[in-house]
Amino acid sequence: MLVTDILRLATRMFRTNRSRTLLTILGIGVGIGAILFLVSLGYGLQNLILDKITTSDALLSLDVSTGDLETLKLNNDSLDNLKNIYGVEKVSPLISGQAQVTIDDISSELTANFVDSDYFRLDGTILKKGEFYGNIVSDRNNIIISSAALSLFNLNEEDVFAKEVYLTLFLASEEKDETSIKRDFIEMEKKFHIIGIIEEENSVYIYMPLVNAQETSADISYSKVKVKIDNEDNMTLAREAIMEQGFIVSALSDIIEQANQVFQIVQIVLASFGIVALIVSAIGMFNTMTIALLERTQEIGIMKALGATSSDIWKMFLAESIIIGFLGGFGGILIGVFGGEIFNYGINMLAGAMGGEKIDMFFTPYWFVI
Repeated sequence: MLVTDILRLATRMFRTNRSRTLLTILGIGVGIGAILFLVSLGYGLQNLILDKITTSDALLSLDVSTGDLETLKLNNDSLDNLKNIYGVEKVSPLISGQAQVTIDDISSELTANFVDSDYFRLDGTILKKGEFYGNIVSDRNNIIISSAALSLFNLNEEDVFAKEVYLTLFLASEEKDETSIKRDFIEMEKKFHIIGIIEEENSVYIYMPLVNAQETSADISYSKVKVKIDNEDNMTLAREAIMEQGFIVSALSDIIEQANQVFQIVQIVLASFGIVALIVSAIGMFNTMTIALLERTQEIGIMKALGATSSDIWKMFLAESIIIGFLGGFGGILIGVFGGEIFNYGINMLAGAMGGEKIDMFFTPYWFVI
């Protein structure tokens, strides 16, 4: 039997049993669409969360601190030692302390973080509004504030950039008496201006240029240091070398790896629900082909009497199954992709009505579609 004859007989089902065939294709499409929709949702949520907290530089950065060790200090000598470790490309320290911030007639105490501009890139910090300051003289009076800190001063994000900010730094006390309420402080005479806002609803803090802390004291002790490694191959060696000096080392890549493991479980769970729908649709296809076989027993007998072989009959039904499966798969991809787009559009419409930010909740890998 010629290939054209097999295809002509296989496509006859669209004329003789049109409704049953289309419903079978639709059932397969819904099953495949459900898997594509749910898996794309899993990948989309993963990318949405990880893109918020990672950059390429942040993934190659190590956080170095002393932990609870009082005998170990992070100072300028420590920075020089870290720079000399093989694979270390850049170091960026952080000094953290308490400060009283005054805007208009309102004063509040919050955390003041002193960092240079490189720290934001190594930390993967993303601004909601405004811009980062640089390592230049004209930016020494610029600060960046968290959105949670704005609520302390009853400010909105539009008016804050025009406000003047005054700072009083509280110095760390060497005394261990916790009952003492007296603290040494330095009142900074210059005025500061807010140039950027970080989306943070739980912590109240500001970032300001590191040079402001260095001007207050010659003996600097850093709270934490960001260490940028030149490439991923040197991460382990550099990490071990830093730990040999007694410092505690953590990396954002460790958190990302744990998050990816969690998302893999989520994707498996979501895909499992879709597989159930696919199994149901496969049973429907099996039922359709079984009925088609039983309805055409006399036709098959006549074909074999005219010289058709069992292989020809098998090829004819296989061609029907391939056509139904292909059309169902193609339709399922369309259902999954457009279903995700429609769902994402509805979520963004709702988010926009409630004053939220528009997001993309779906991501479909090309390899998964293939």
